[in-house]
Amino acid sequence: MAFDGFVISNIVNELNEKILNGRIYKIYQPEADEITLVIKQNRENLRLHLSASPSLPIVYLSNQGKQNPIQAPNFCMLLRKHLGSGRIISVEQPGYERIIEITVEHLDELGDVCQKKLIIELMGKHSNLIFVGQDGMILDSIRHVGANVSSKREVLPGMTYSMPPTQHKKDIDSLTLEDFLTGIKPKPVPVTKALYSIITGMSSFLANEICYRAGVDGNQSTDALTQDQCSGLYSQLKKLAVSVEKHEYVPNIIYQNGEPKEFSCFPMTSYKTSYEVKVFPSISDVLVIYYSEKEKYTRMKQKSADLRKIVQTSIERTSKKYDLQRKQLLDTEKRDQYKIYGELIQAYGYGLEPESKSLKCLNYYTNKEVTIPLDPVKTPQENAQKYFARYNKLKRTYEALSELTVETKDDLMHLESIASSLNLAENEQDLSSIKQELSDYGYLKKRGSKGTKKPAKSKPLHFVSSDGFHMYVGKNNYQNDELTFKFANGGDWWFHAKNMPGSHVIVKKEQADTLPDATFEEAGRLAAFYSSGRQAPKVEVDYIQRKELKKPPKAKPGFVIYHTNYSMMCVPDISGIKEQ
Repeated sequence: MAFDGFVISNIVNELNEKILNGRIYKIYQPEADEITLVIKQNRENLRLHLSASPSLPIVYLSNQGKQNPIQAPNFCMLLRKHLGSGRIISVEQPGYERIIEITVEHLDELGDVCQKKLIIELMGKHSNLIFVGQDGMILDSIRHVGANVSSKREVLPGMTYSMPPTQHKKDIDSLTLEDFLTGIKPKPVPVTKALYSIITGMSSFLANEICYRAGVDGNQSTDALTQDQCSGLYSQLKKLAVSVEKHEYVPNIIYQNGEPKEFSCFPMTSYKTSYEVKVFPSISDVLVIYYSEKEKYTRMKQKSADLRKIVQTSIERTSKKYDLQRKQLLDTEKRDQYKIYGELIQAYGYGLEPESKSLKCLNYYTNKEVTIPLDPVKTPQENAQKYFARYNKLKRTYEALSELTVETKDDLMHLESIASSLNLAENEQDLSSIKQELSDYGYLKKRGSKGTKKPAKSKPLHFVSSDGFHMYVGKNNYQNDELTFKFANGGDWWFHAKNMPGSHVIVKKEQADTLPDATFEEAGRLAAFYSSGRQAPKVEVDYIQRKELKKPPKAKPGFVIYHTNYSMMCVPDISGIKEQ
C-alpha cells in the first residue's frame, strides 16, 4: 500500500497514544534527510524516526537506534537548541493530507513557555522536514526549496510556513453524496482513478479495495456506473470514514509465497486466494518489518540477477536442444519401414521392368499389399541398398539420440532445479552454493586460483511440527544431497513434490515408532510450498523413508530414485508451521 493519508492517520493515532506528553530526551540526525527523536514517556525510551527521503519518506516508532555521525549537522544542532527537553503536546494531521505536525512546548532563553512545530511532509520527492516557530515563521528545514526549484512554494528560513498547494480534493469525513456524484461523473475514467482523484489521502491501492467491497470493477469507466453502484461506493467510503473516526485500525502485511507484497491499516478483503495476511499490534511494526523484508527480497533479487540470467539462458538453450532431439528421434521411427522396403525389393525385384518408378508387392510381415517408391535410374539391387543405407543411418541416429535425449532432459531438470533454488536463496551463502554448482557443471566459468577458499555452507531451513518433530528443508541441490544422504538416518521420512523441481524435506523420526498424521501433513505442505508448484492450489507430494532412496552413479546433485512410495495432495501453504 502507498504511504497514503489513511496510513498516516493510523500513525498519528499511534503517536498520540504513545508519545503525547512525552519529553524529548535526545535528538540525532543519522542521515542527511532523517531525524530521530528519543522520547521519554512512562519511564520508557522510544525512538521516533522522521525520514524525508525522496525514495522512502516514512515515520515510525521503534526501540532500535541507528549509527549517528560524530559531528551533528546544523539542522540537528538547531533542533537540540530549541526542542531539547521539550514536551510533545500534540500530534496532528491536517485533514487526510500526507503531513504530520508535532507541536513541542519548551522554555526559551528567557524562561518563558513557548511552542514550536516540527512538520514532516511525506510527499515522495517533495518530502521535507520543516521546523516552524511560534509565529509561524520557518526557522529551518532539512531541505531548502528556493524559487529556482519551485515557483509555487518556497521553503526557506525566515519565510512564513504555508501548506503545500491542494488539488481541490474532498475529505472523506465531509464528503456528501452530491459531492461524490459531482466529482466522479465529469469525465469517463476508471473508477479507481476517479476515487483517488477526488478524495484526499486516498491511494490507488485503497481505492481498489473500496471498489471490491462495493462489488464494482475498478477498471470500469465512471460513465458506465449505475445509481446503485454509485450508492454502494459512497456507502463503503462512509464506512471507511467511521473506521478512521473510531480508530478501528488493523495494521497488516500481505504476503505472497513468503514475500511481502503490500501493507495496510485496514483489512484487505480483496486479497484472499494464494495470499497470507499477518496482523500486527502497531503500524510502526508493520512499516519496520515490511520495508526490511522488502529490502531483503529486493537485495537478493538484485544480487542474483546475473545468476538468474545465466540459468534462464541455459534453460532456453537446453529446452530448444531437447525439442530438436525429440523431433529427430521421432523421424527415426521410419527406420524399420526402410529395412522392410529393402528386403521386399530383394525378394520381388527380379520381375521389375527397367526404369520402374514403384514396386507393388505383398508385405509378408503384415500380409498387406504395399507400394514402394523406386529410383528409375537405379537397378532393383541399388534401390534395395539405398533403403538399407537409410535404415542404418536412422538406426545409428536413434541409438545416439536415445542416450542424448535422456542426458539433455536430465540437464534441463537440473537447470530448473537450480532456478527453483534461486527463488529460495536468502543470503550470500545460499547464492555462493548455487554459483559453485553452476561452476562445477560448466554453466559458469571458474575463476580464481587453486588456493581460493570454498564458499561457506548455508544452513537448511528448520521447522518444528505441531507435534514437536524437527523438519528440515534444503534450499539448493548440494544442500538437498547433504540433508538426504548425510544428515538423515534410514528411519527418517523424506518428502518431495512429485515430478517437479523442489526442496528435499526431511522429518527426523527421533525415537517415535511412527509420525503423527499432523506432522505428515505439515511436512507435505513444506514440500509443496518449496517447489516450483507453489502457485498451484494443490501439489502432489511423494513421501518415503530415507532408507528406500538411492542415488544413481554420476547423478546430478539433488537427484534420487525410489520404487515404492506413498503420495498425498497438499496445499502449498506453510502458515502456522513454526520456523526455528
